[in-house]
Amino acid sequence: MTSLTKSTKNFRNLGIGEVISWSEKNDGIKGETSSARFELTVFDEHTIRVQISQNDSFFPNPYSTVNTPKGVFSNIEENDSRQVWIKTSKIHLCVNLSPFFLTFQTPKGEIINQDDPAFAVSWLGTEVTNYKKVQKNEKFIGLGEKTGNLDRAGKAYTNWNTDYFAYGVEDDPLYMSIPFYIGIHNQLAYGIFFDNTHKSVFNFGASNNRFVYYSGEDGDMDYYFFHDDSVGKIISAYSDLTGKMEMPPLWSLGYQQCRYSYYPDSEITTLAQTFRDKDMPADVIYLDIHHMEKYKVFTFDGQKFPDPKSMIRTLKEKGFKVVVIMDPGIKTDKGYLPYDEGKEQDHFVKYPDGQIYEGQVWPGWCAFPDFTKPETRQWWAEKMAFYNEAGVDGYWTDMNEPASWGQFTPNLIDFNYEGEMVSHRKARNIYGFQMARSAMEGSLLQRPQERPFVLTRSGFSGIQRYAAAWTGDNVANEDHMMAGIRLVNSLGISGVAFAGYDVGGFAGEATKSLFARWMSIAVFSPLFRAHSMINSSDAEPWAFGEEVEEISRNYMKLRYKLLPTIYSSFYQSTKTGLPLSKSLAIDYPHDNKIYLTEFQNQYIFCDKILVAPVKSTKEITKVFLPEGDWYYMYNSQKHHGHQIIYQDCPLNYLPVYIKAGSILALQSDVSHTGEANDETLYLHIYKGNDKSVHIHYEDDGISHDYKDHGYFKREIEWDSSAERLTFKKPQGEFQSKYKKIKLYLHGNQKVGNAKIGEMTLTPKYENVAFLGKLTEFDPLPEHDHPYHEIKAAPSFVIEHSMEDFSIDFI
Repeated sequence: MTSLTKSTKNFRNLGIGEVISWSEKNDGIKGETSSARFELTVFDEHTIRVQISQNDSFFPNPYSTVNTPKGVFSNIEENDSRQVWIKTSKIHLCVNLSPFFLTFQTPKGEIINQDDPAFAVSWLGTEVTNYKKVQKNEKFIGLGEKTGNLDRAGKAYTNWNTDYFAYGVEDDPLYMSIPFYIGIHNQLAYGIFFDNTHKSVFNFGASNNRFVYYSGEDGDMDYYFFHDDSVGKIISAYSDLTGKMEMPPLWSLGYQQCRYSYYPDSEITTLAQTFRDKDMPADVIYLDIHHMEKYKVFTFDGQKFPDPKSMIRTLKEKGFKVVVIMDPGIKTDKGYLPYDEGKEQDHFVKYPDGQIYEGQVWPGWCAFPDFTKPETRQWWAEKMAFYNEAGVDGYWTDMNEPASWGQFTPNLIDFNYEGEMVSHRKARNIYGFQMARSAMEGSLLQRPQERPFVLTRSGFSGIQRYAAAWTGDNVANEDHMMAGIRLVNSLGISGVAFAGYDVGGFAGEATKSLFARWMSIAVFSPLFRAHSMINSSDAEPWAFGEEVEEISRNYMKLRYKLLPTIYSSFYQSTKTGLPLSKSLAIDYPHDNKIYLTEFQNQYIFCDKILVAPVKSTKEITKVFLPEGDWYYMYNSQKHHGHQIIYQDCPLNYLPVYIKAGSILALQSDVSHTGEANDETLYLHIYKGNDKSVHIHYEDDGISHDYKDHGYFKREIEWDSSAERLTFKKPQGEFQSKYKKIKLYLHGNQKVGNAKIGEMTLTPKYENVAFLGKLTEFDPLPEHDHPYHEIKAAPSFVIEHSMEDFSIDFI
């Protein structure tokens, strides 16, 4: 134990004072200052935890993290400057002892992040704050579901889960809180996750030019600091800590149709048949709150849905899955079994004097299950047998902030919080997170052989382990369409890889052009769901006239063609934690152009598709092509990167580009994910300058067998310079659904034969169209049309059953 002289000075709010004593512990150090105690723990070479409290013990969040320290080597030493250094291969942390403040450096001595030495960690009453110095030209990204610009510098944000109907594109807070951000400066990047579930504020230089800070209205200063050599690795480190999603059911990646609300049952079966009659692929239909009797969860309205089992069976015969809404409010009616059971078994949130808390929601006055209590989560999971017996496939947890009329839940009500007993102030931000957890566990309880699908509106860091997310009650306008893209990309930066928005807008009514454009953009979103509200015009893809119907059909078919690529990318995300929709700030964080207003909405989908979203009112747009070469998807025109181009963007052609060197995997048209394809995997190979690897992944799409070798995984390497395509030996015990592979080469139309060992293949030259042709509504003259400009691409057909082989293109 090293002892230091205790400071006799007592400056108000000037940090936590001098370090009185410190000592080494497993994986770090611990100590005391003149006003607090602290622990610094090395979780990994790229992750250090900082805990500071004014109490005798720490009170950590029991929900968000899933990992413990890995026991990596770290060197701890004290120098003559009254500093303690904790060194890993990625981070050198300097602990200044007099006064206490932290400086995170690279092994080369570059400052990554530093406390403001005067304030560092300070308390104002119960509010705890960490003040950080701003580095030169520092940018800030992340924080999950936050509106505004990609770069959050100069703004402040509040984390307090809020039901916000028809929110504005700059409004805050919204439904979900993820207190994790990434700072970028001087060719460096770092991440900070403030693991405190109280209401918190992140201020990135709003109203001051001295510091940035994050604060919680109560609780400990408990944060994790991440640093690695790329933004992607920082996101992976955060996902290692908070968990990654598991493989979703394949059907959840198809098109999903929702409305508030479809009823009666005949309307829903007609809806399903219309998709099939119009040759528009779709997989999911939602049942919103009007399926219930007087909005009471775990009921069906006997008049609107007299035989729900029969209805759901009919939908399944047409290839549809059914997702049902679950709200947390339990109507306080005696004789209503969920209320009677919840009251008797002590499952509801209470006031401190033991009276059950009631708030008004759709059913009227309601009690609210305490999902921070393990026994309540188990009870809810058991109640979900009601829906399972009806044949329901997935669950949609809504109103789980929790929402109630008046939007002002009393702070003094009590929550179990895994036995700690806390107030609403500490429990609110994780309430929806734990409801989604209960829904996921209930789905597994009812159907243990099938993967769950849960969609949630509210959540906190770690929500990706239990549910997909959507961005709530958006509005049918052009700005909201673009804001939704940024929200999904920001969620991806923050560990939530499976996310989406209400296509077409929930509130208000989309114009014809807006809906068409929104559908084309949403094809390149992890979650592809359209949703609209009551008392509005029909908003199905055929409801806007023949032109919009044809555009929608083309893009919906493209989504299903792309499913081999999308599904493989979901598999990669379960391993890395990286999103499918990647803001350009992940791969190109130090390129200032990507933060400009006109380019901040662009993103990379599935690591190889550059999407340049554009409002439906534009006919031409500027596109920034990042470093590398890019092929315009519709005609394979090649563009050099690191430049701004002007791109025609008629309503039927969203600007989309394929990264040079990529392998894009497609399949034939299907009407839903359960329908068999033509057993051919179509691989589009784009010539580049380097080697690249595509991981092709398959499994049965529904069971958990993939966790135990029930998968087919094959590494495919493309060496552009040598023009050699190598198929590695497949892994896993699942038999591929594809018997043949058809190759298309883009960027080298003059290729001759191909050789596989001694076997020679002669190419056929085919025009390749990713979209069907718009025969009647196309605004472009034939000579300007991407469809007609497609260069004939050489193609080859090979058997998929060969173990491992290479193809040389001569």
